[in-house]
Amino acid sequence: MSLSPQDALVYLMVVTSAADTDMTAPELDRIAGLVERLPVFEGYDRLQLSEIAGQCVEAMSRVDDLEQILDEVLDALPERLHDTAYALAVEVAAVDLDLGQEELRWLEMIRDRLKLDRLTTAAIEVAARARLRKA
Repeated sequence: MSLSPQDALVYLMVVTSAADTDMTAPELDRIAGLVERLPVFEGYDRLQLSEIAGQCVEAMSRVDDLEQILDEVLDALPERLHDTAYALAVEVAAVDLDLGQEELRWLEMIRDRLKLDRLTTAAIEVAARARLRKA
């Protein structure tokens, strides 16, 4: 299956949500909110979101290794969206401000595969924590 860049970003967010084996309502709400408001999704048919998310969940059930899905995502993403992809993954993972080892390992895998420098990824991570912190 060939993914559009926006579909690939949705896949990445869905897999990030499922990385700890628990897709929570706040994570799914965050995905929908990001698709609704971010410029990278301008022109994207938001009605497709549940269909694409469902396809991703189905794909996860068929593969033994999530790296196969990551390969498909990376094939669909132009390099100029690599930092955006990582930022979206971090945003979904950090929703509850409690990242487990599975989520941390998944983010590390994404970071390594996207070949983003450590300064960029650290800035993305700090910004997400600052945005999501509660009083």
